[in-house]
Amino acid sequence: MPIATLTSKGQITLPRRIRERLGVKPGDRVAFREKPDGTILVEAETASLMDLFGVIKPRKRGVTLEDMDKAIADGAAGR
Repeated sequence: MPIATLTSKGQITLPRRIRERLGVKPGDRVAFREKPDGTILVEAETASLMDLFGVIKPRKRGVTLEDMDKAIADGAAGR
């Protein structure tokens, strides 16, 4: 059974075997959940949809050939 030591700041280092089992790496979040019987579950915290907001940038709309033709025609008509 892996053991971790609590620091004076209340921090622990998860043993490598536990990190590997949880699939977590530096910067990932870990949740501690208390069950009704008093046991504590340690789980990798998955990102919520709100955590992902803004990660994917919208594609910029390109200019179509029709848009270019119209701009050229409008420019030529305005001379």
